[in-house]
Amino acid sequence: MELDPLLLSRIQFAFVVSFHAIFPVFTIGLASYIAVLEGLSLKTGNPAWERLSRFWIQVFAVVFGMGVVSGIVMAFQFGTNWSNFSMASSNFLGPMLSYEVITAFFLEAAFLGVLLFGRDRVPPGVHFMSAVMVATGTFISAFWILSANSWMQTPAGVEIRDGLYHVLSWSEAIFNASLLYRFMHMLLASFLTGGFVVLGVSAWFLLRNIDTDVHKKALSMSLWLVLIIAPAQVLVGDFHGLNTLEHQPTKVAAMEGNWERGTGVPLLLFAIPDQENQTNHFEIGIPKLASLILTHDMEGEIPGLKDVPKHEQPPVAIVFWSFRIMVGLGLLMVLFAIAGLVLRYKGRYATSRPFLQGLRFMSLSPFIAVVAGWFVTEIGRSPWLVYEQMTHAQGVTPSLTGAMALFTLIGYIVVYSIIFAAGLYYLMRVLYTGAPSTSTIVGERQERRAKRPLSAAEASWEIEEGKS
Repeated sequence: MELDPLLLSRIQFAFVVSFHAIFPVFTIGLASYIAVLEGLSLKTGNPAWERLSRFWIQVFAVVFGMGVVSGIVMAFQFGTNWSNFSMASSNFLGPMLSYEVITAFFLEAAFLGVLLFGRDRVPPGVHFMSAVMVATGTFISAFWILSANSWMQTPAGVEIRDGLYHVLSWSEAIFNASLLYRFMHMLLASFLTGGFVVLGVSAWFLLRNIDTDVHKKALSMSLWLVLIIAPAQVLVGDFHGLNTLEHQPTKVAAMEGNWERGTGVPLLLFAIPDQENQTNHFEIGIPKLASLILTHDMEGEIPGLKDVPKHEQPPVAIVFWSFRIMVGLGLLMVLFAIAGLVLRYKGRYATSRPFLQGLRFMSLSPFIAVVAGWFVTEIGRSPWLVYEQMTHAQGVTPSLTGAMALFTLIGYIVVYSIIFAAGLYYLMRVLYTGAPSTSTIVGERQERRAKRPLSAAEASWEIEEGKS
């Protein structure tokens, strides 16, 4: 059997990106949470906030390291597997990736050192600032990466001369038609990921009756967060879908499993897409709901997959089911957020064992939703590498053989499995060690007092605790 280098290259890149994406989407949300904890610690002097911050900083450090290691090889793949694409798009994507390194990665790397090792070496205000800078760096990094990806989805501000993209307008290329929607969608997904992981871990501690006072605070904070962010994500997702309908109608048709352009299109809850025969089997749907959601009109017109030739259609089944997994998990997050509000009203949000057990399992749901959403975005663009301008076949390295692509794919799987196993081992160690005790925090403050005065908030808290 002859190995197809194009197929294997696509599988390889999909594997690397899917593995890598789960780490940044977590660290973006977690970095902001740590900044909030550091701010609360600085303002109130309450050791509980510092205990939580120290615990989650350890988690952040491990996950950040895994993200860096898993992401490095992505840049190499552009040259090894997609050299034609790299050459053609270098005038735009080259600077974009450089901007991400210069403005974001250096910022994160510099202040991460202060955040990890500077608590007893710099004033509390400086340590808080380092947490804010790390969080800011994650936002900037996400902006540049998503701008580059959005340009591939909705290219603008460029022209092709002699097979190369030349930038005519940097503002149009960077702030292309889909950037705002993708950026907001990803940021909200990051906050949901960080929020539900904190919820799941806090629930685990509460179920084991360990540090209940501290982790009840974390649980309460995160429930308020997801109560706001989860419905907001549904709204932003709707706007994102309308934008995709305007600029990538074939992708929307694949998401809906709709083969014929028509009006009053049903929302399919279940179907088995048959791309060979251009139809669906065993359809179960809600009449006219797809038209209502996508056009806000029950008789609105929805594009069909048959609007384009068969060879320009994406793999429909993968896009169709990935979209339903993403949306289904998103709605489940909304339900858990509402359940948390109801239980808070009854005073049982931190004691209901079924709810806490559910939160433990829900801690994995954002990662699955993110990967499913990434499949919708990237596979739904097929066969285009740059939408309607360059196909995957045109962008792949001409001299690449199937054997070479298979060898590197196996290598990545092995190496990434080792990375994931090692990272999971250290995360479990952090989890079982737990947050440092209050006595440890107070003792370290006494040591700091011998070197320099405590902050006003720290001293005030100790005075109040002494009175009580």
